[in-house]
Amino acid sequence: MIKINGSEGEGGGQILRSSAALSLLTGKPFHITDIRGKREKPGMMRQHVTCIEAACAISDSSCEGLHVGSSEIIFHPGKIKSGNYNFKVGTAGSTGLVLQTILIPLLYADGPSHIILEGGTHNMMAPPFDFIERVFLPIINRMGPSVSARLIRHGFFPRGGGRIEIDINPAPLKRIDCIDRGELKSVNGTAMFTGLPFDVADREVKAARKVLSWDEEAIGVRQLPEDQGPGNILLLEAQYEHVTEIVSGFGKLGLKAERLAKTAANRLKGYMNSEAFAGPYLADQLLLPMAIAGGGKFTTVKPSQHSLTNAEIISLFTDIKIEFSPTKTGAFLVLIGSK
Repeated sequence: MIKINGSEGEGGGQILRSSAALSLLTGKPFHITDIRGKREKPGMMRQHVTCIEAACAISDSSCEGLHVGSSEIIFHPGKIKSGNYNFKVGTAGSTGLVLQTILIPLLYADGPSHIILEGGTHNMMAPPFDFIERVFLPIINRMGPSVSARLIRHGFFPRGGGRIEIDINPAPLKRIDCIDRGELKSVNGTAMFTGLPFDVADREVKAARKVLSWDEEAIGVRQLPEDQGPGNILLLEAQYEHVTEIVSGFGKLGLKAERLAKTAANRLKGYMNSEAFAGPYLADQLLLPMAIAGGGKFTTVKPSQHSLTNAEIISLFTDIKIEFSPTKTGAFLVLIGSK
């Protein structure tokens, strides 16, 4: 039984999600205490419960102590099985984080799977659907499987109500190296909004364009149906030959449109000015699949606490060692291999 303190390192929900995925993949049970111990509201929220429920459903696993507010669970993994699954977060909690929990295990199932996830698709503290579809999944598909994702309906905080569908044709992950991102092919941006004045999105576009010095047609505004809001997100995208990076800024009460846009634009500008293959969020998500593949390497910007904590959890379940080394260009080289 692997013992985990959920308040160590980053101290958030990722410790729980990564532990569940690794438990399914390795067959090792775990006991986690002080779940989300460093969060303002510690314990499991609805989306975290859904993540574990989903992990149990795709494998006939069992879990003790699973309920909203729980700070401790014991998880006993079962055999991963393919199938048609529908998981509802029930709030604006992230559908993407539920997918993060079950995707890699389902790549080792005995057949294809079709997944429907309902809840939030574009909310803070989680990668938006666009990132999953155009940044993360293309790398997974390069590693052997075939995974496609479709956005059926947007879901913003606090209403939720979004829906995504994922088709998974499994295959064992193979090692790849992600060092060279290649030449820049295109840039674009979209300020999406619903249930808010057009002026909000328009100001975001103008502020982002000013920071990035992009042509006027590179960033546009998209209004969504009223029943999918209220909500607002600015998505800024840079597509290279071998990787795409998407930076997002989420609108919220009290945050000026110009400030949101400038922050997001400067983050993308920093990435584009570096030589790193992966931005901070992609780097975090590449650790698990590369570890399960047995190794790999990639370059990234300065590792986040999320990534460092994720590496520690991976080391508890596997014999994989993950090293973060600064390079002369200012990027970091991440080496993943056997201890």
